[in-house]
Amino acid sequence: MKIDPRRSAAFIAAVDTGSLELAAAQLALSPSAVSQRIAALEQDFGTPLLVRSRPCRPTGPGTRLLQYLRRSTLLESEFLAEMGMDAGPARVALAVNNDTLATWLLPVLAPILQEEALLVEFVLDNQGHTFSLLEQGRVVACISGEATPMHGCTASALGAMRYRMVAAQDFARQWFADGFHRETARRAPVVVFDRKDSLQSAFLLKHFGLPEGAYPFHYVPASDPFAQAIRFGMGYGLLPLEQCEAMLADGSMVDLAPHLHVDVPLYWHAWRIQPPRLERMGAALLKAARAVLLPLP
Repeated sequence: MKIDPRRSAAFIAAVDTGSLELAAAQLALSPSAVSQRIAALEQDFGTPLLVRSRPCRPTGPGTRLLQYLRRSTLLESEFLAEMGMDAGPARVALAVNNDTLATWLLPVLAPILQEEALLVEFVLDNQGHTFSLLEQGRVVACISGEATPMHGCTASALGAMRYRMVAAQDFARQWFADGFHRETARRAPVVVFDRKDSLQSAFLLKHFGLPEGAYPFHYVPASDPFAQAIRFGMGYGLLPLEQCEAMLADGSMVDLAPHLHVDVPLYWHAWRIQPPRLERMGAALLKAARAVLLPLP
């Protein structure tokens, strides 16, 4: 059986946009036409491929099909380029965490993308959850805190990002004049990234025995605004060294626990069999990342 490209394009668009209406707008079709193409694809395979919820999501067989279609699109682009046919730059979807994107990733990845003539779509999630986006077929590779690869994939160590528990100078004087310990930490507001962020809660539980919810906190779910919230004295929290090193040096921020830090390990996950351009991109990214990140034990 040959997979119909128009039907598969409708399926991918529905998963990527999360709705038949948005998929229809992307493909310049009516929503009913998109639905009919997906239904025809499901008939071809003899199984449901898409859960028509809000947002749309692939079924188990749909996930496997999506994984195949992502890679086959890249392989087709690679083949056409090798044959001297201008297929345009290929697009790769990569799942990364916010702090990685806000700090070290773009400087090392930009020249690689340019050299390989690749366009990128970043899909953002916590480093503990980017792995599931690869499992779902939403992306072709990911940067994750998970060390174990899923079936058919490899996981290679990139290095670790170091986090320091910091606060603005005035905030530290107000809340931690008597030192950073269990009682002062219990009263002072913490800045937390989002409901998936466990860095702050794990630190406070480990070192002060404070369970989650035993202290006031803000949610600030974007990397640069998160750092700004700490800088402007909304609360204290863990920041990557790349985001706070200059402010620690000029005294505008203080390290509340200079003898403690949190190292977050990062791994590059990709399919074991992948298009050459994606394989070269991954190899170059590994080399560049290892030059800027801390080595893993």
